[in-house]
Amino acid sequence: MAMPRNAATSVQTVRVGKILTRSSGYLVGVTSHSLQPYRGCTYGRSLCGVACYVQHHGLVTRGRPWGSFLEARVNAAESYRESAAAERRWARRARGAFSIFLSSATDPFVPQERRLGITRALLDAMLDEPPDALVVQTHVADVAREVARLRALAARCALRVHVSIESDRDRLPGLPPPASSVERRLAALRTLREAGVFTVATLSPLLPIADPTAFFRRIATCADAVVVDHFVEGDGTPDGARTLRTALPRVMEAVSPGSTRLGYRDEIAAAARAVLPGRVGVSREGFAGRYT
Repeated sequence: MAMPRNAATSVQTVRVGKILTRSSGYLVGVTSHSLQPYRGCTYGRSLCGVACYVQHHGLVTRGRPWGSFLEARVNAAESYRESAAAERRWARRARGAFSIFLSSATDPFVPQERRLGITRALLDAMLDEPPDALVVQTHVADVAREVARLRALAARCALRVHVSIESDRDRLPGLPPPASSVERRLAALRTLREAGVFTVATLSPLLPIADPTAFFRRIATCADAVVVDHFVEGDGTPDGARTLRTALPRVMEAVSPGSTRLGYRDEIAAAARAVLPGRVGVSREGFAGRYT
């Protein structure tokens, strides 16, 4: 459900019983757990919100337009500290390692994070109780604000920071701009990489790219790896049916005919491998850190 970009957003603070969720579905084989410091996302009216797979998840939206609400889980760090030891034991026994995806159903660096510091407190808690592996997934350059904490975490666990850069274009006709420009996200990757953090540019969901070779050459200067993920197979349906109900596919086809088909993902992945051999992952395998 689309909503006007100037519509009011409801922001609430809530407490949760358990912040760590044992992975199921798409994330099985990627990490043992997911962790959502927020429910909802105030980037829902930006470009990433138009394409966001979570907007189709009724248990999250509860009928509310994506981008219209945010629930800030103010006790997230406290909950993590309380459950980390038990979840670590379970994960090592059942999944081989205690690994966390932060986050799969929100952005850990929504604008309100600057004031509330929920993700920051979680990173501090993880420094005290580190997982075996941590994937930080975001669409925005604000992740670089936490470079000191992330550098410290990289010394305590297998850390990958994923920054979504869906295209080399900042605008697609008729769609809103991204929450952070392409240049700012590339700069954030560079800052983190120079600090010794393993960085990944995630083209998720993949949008039309004007010059793939030039784009991947830029990425190669600031990221250790690339993930290419298409809405077909990526949005939770084998044929991309959820995304096909949105405005996004029509715009993609107008900009680059054929870009809504899965073959486009493979074409772009091949272009990426030509520039970054051995450093490209596709869809779930890529999110799991398996590159070819």
